[in-house]
Amino acid sequence: MKVTLLTVGKTAFGYIKDGMAVYEKRLDRYLRFSRVEIPALQNTSSLSTEEIKSKEAELILKKIAPGDRVILLDEKGSRFTSTAWASHLEHLMSTGTRSIVFVIGGAYGFSDKVRNAAHETLSLSDMTFSHQIIRLFFEEQLYRAMTIIKGEPYHNE
Repeated sequence: MKVTLLTVGKTAFGYIKDGMAVYEKRLDRYLRFSRVEIPALQNTSSLSTEEIKSKEAELILKKIAPGDRVILLDEKGSRFTSTAWASHLEHLMSTGTRSIVFVIGGAYGFSDKVRNAAHETLSLSDMTFSHQIIRLFFEEQLYRAMTIIKGEPYHNE
């Protein structure tokens, strides 16, 4: 299965990039994983929040192919324990899902266009995290799910 993490804006902090590199290397054992960063919009001071979300939506939707299962990372999404998340992911894998695109939007969230294109939304916590750090948290949880699915010891650490 192919998994893509699609983000708006570049990863700005070295320590986050370093952590992501660790999990991306680990994920190679289990699935084809890639990260796609859409450049942040420039000169947005004259735009409304809705205009920004609309412009970001155009960029996001261009990166989604027919047949991709789109899962938004959003504070209002479904919440799982790590083992329930692994079970959900395993179910998607066993029912023929070939490509999943997880999307982390910009600072203002997602437009209705992106929400309507999504198959589901996922929240990693009741807490709110920055759009930077959630990238690392997501990759760690994806790796943890894969170790649970494979019955490997990492998830017990």
